[in-house]
Amino acid sequence: MPEVVAQQVKSDVGLASALRSSTLRLSRQIRRQREPGHDLTANQLSVLGALAKHEAMTIGELAAHEQVKPPSMTRIVTNMEEAGLLVRRPHPTDKRQIMVELTAKADELILANRRRRDEWLQTKLKQLTPEERDILRKAAPVLERLAAR
Repeated sequence: MPEVVAQQVKSDVGLASALRSSTLRLSRQIRRQREPGHDLTANQLSVLGALAKHEAMTIGELAAHEQVKPPSMTRIVTNMEEAGLLVRRPHPTDKRQIMVELTAKADELILANRRRRDEWLQTKLKQLTPEERDILRKAAPVLERLAAR
């Protein structure tokens, strides 16, 4: 670690700044590692991720989860449904509601994207020393706790 960066991360303010900057850059690089042939927006990718985690959601739940207005989510869902990535189904208990679910095509795309991103990150990790990888192994659960709060 360069001397200047090492000095900056000694304080909590410096650590927060360094983590914010580096995690944002890394996140951007990871997001760029997409399966070719799909021009999904960040919002669409986020909807795929939310549905992969929650299996099925109403448009209202998706809108709240993604912090967008329901009419915007309706447009996103409609576009993704037309692309064969989502399907709408009746709500099991509330006939006024519609559930949105992933299609097999979406599942395949999610898996392909995850595989591509994991491979990219594994290549990057191989460029680190064994000691640096050990540091990251110890830091990963801490970063996960930070992300969950």
